[in-house]
Amino acid sequence: MGATDTSQPDRWVRMRFRRNKVWVAADAAGRALQAGGLARIKYQLDQDQDYRVRADALRPLEEPLPAPEPPRPAAGAPPAAGAPAADAVHIYTDGASSGNPGPSGIGVVLLHGARRKEIAEYIGIATNNIAELAAIRRGLSALKKRDLPVRVYTDSSYAHGVLTRNWKAKKNQELIAAIRREMQAFSDVKLIKVEGHRGVAENERADRLAVGAIQAAARRR
Repeated sequence: MGATDTSQPDRWVRMRFRRNKVWVAADAAGRALQAGGLARIKYQLDQDQDYRVRADALRPLEEPLPAPEPPRPAAGAPPAAGAPAADAVHIYTDGASSGNPGPSGIGVVLLHGARRKEIAEYIGIATNNIAELAAIRRGLSALKKRDLPVRVYTDSSYAHGVLTRNWKAKKNQELIAAIRREMQAFSDVKLIKVEGHRGVAENERADRLAVGAIQAAARRR
């Protein structure tokens, strides 16, 4: 991380700051720009304000997180599941984008009783919001039975807002409409917002799957 700080970075790359995914101002090689040991970050790529943080506190997304504090909910219970764990299908989703837009991937973890399925797919050049939505759609499309309770988890405020809180979306309207139609095909489905990188193990796993899909695609090129 020894590049010189500039007012106009070549790109913004996805990294971790503490336990949060952030966007970091970087040079063309993807190295964090810094001045005086400080790097520039944003929590949302489209926000106007950025922040200065210690560059040595930034970590690659693929680097394992430190062990989280024990979660407060009862052991084994997904957060705010809204249905008995034995009956519901739980779908943890995440999307990742190396740039906005940039190479993007999705990660999905599906749980039903003792059954488990993981999905990691590269979706090409897309925005982070598209990747988050695409992960939800992919998780729902993986289910053949539509009469079971389904709980879908996302750490994306954007995805949760446009799909459940009637946020007006200026972009991605066709994708949002397609997901809503998909959700209507289920007899009992809920989309639940979780805090990213707060010790929800399957949400962390979905994140690693999404990032891994991007890295795998880059190795193939």
